[in-house]
Amino acid sequence: MYEGPVQDLIDELGKLPGVGPKSAQRIAFHLLQVEPPEIDRLQAALQKVRDGVQFCVVCGTVSDGELCRICADPRRDRTMICVVEEPKDVQAIERTREFRGRYHVLGGALDPLSGIGPDQLRIRELLARIGNQEDGVDVTEVIIATDPNTEGEATATYLVRMLRDFPGLSVTRLASGLPMGGDLEFADELTLGRALSGRRTL
Repeated sequence: MYEGPVQDLIDELGKLPGVGPKSAQRIAFHLLQVEPPEIDRLQAALQKVRDGVQFCVVCGTVSDGELCRICADPRRDRTMICVVEEPKDVQAIERTREFRGRYHVLGGALDPLSGIGPDQLRIRELLARIGNQEDGVDVTEVIIATDPNTEGEATATYLVRMLRDFPGLSVTRLASGLPMGGDLEFADELTLGRALSGRRTL
């Protein structure tokens, strides 16, 4: 235990995801050694995040205005919505340059043990988007891109149940399976099983 502000800084850094006690201590002592202008830039960036970042009123991703750049782009395909858990997932899919539709950020995944049910997620907003035409365009496909873990699968199953009553709506799920460059012998049974069940005709 250190005294005063240093320990307070270590404690606060330790609350960040992926930062353990040793990493928090290392970051704190790094900050003690840097020049004051670097601290000022970090402080200004944190201030801007607190005061300037908002969430897109349509899809729910982080934005510096009412609409994010994707929702404001008229070239994006309005008939397709890709449903993700967090804003960071939007960036992951955008990096592929394969998807030209729009997104919907749920704000998490169903996790009853942590008290996260359907009402804590942006599911109602998703249903409203699908039910209402946007500029006369119907949504024809919803791609569920939740994480391939227990919570993500539970969320995907729930969404499929909620969306099956929309006429003419195709609901798809991201394929999961073997990574590029991987060896079959190192794949776990669940991943290999998913790859087999999701096989496609060549």
